Amino acid sequence: MGQLNVRKLSRQVIDRLKQRAAANGRSAEAEHREILREALLPAEGEFAERARAMRQRLASSIDSTATIRADRERGLYS
Repeated sequence: MGQLNVRKLSRQVIDRLKQRAAANGRSAEAEHREILREALLPAEGEFAERARAMRQRLASSIDSTATIRADRERGLYS
């Protein structure tokens, strides 16, 4: 396992880290590891959920089936 030292953090950041750690029942060090893990190694399920949400946002609400069928009947697609 590697080791990481983070210097020059503001008191506010340190205090928030400790508060978050206490709320999650972890040490500040364990909370720091979890924050880094979540940020850098997102779970596949999270990725799948984000991809699903993106597909839903980008989905067209227009059904082009009738337009394509009419174009084919007019010979536009040979």
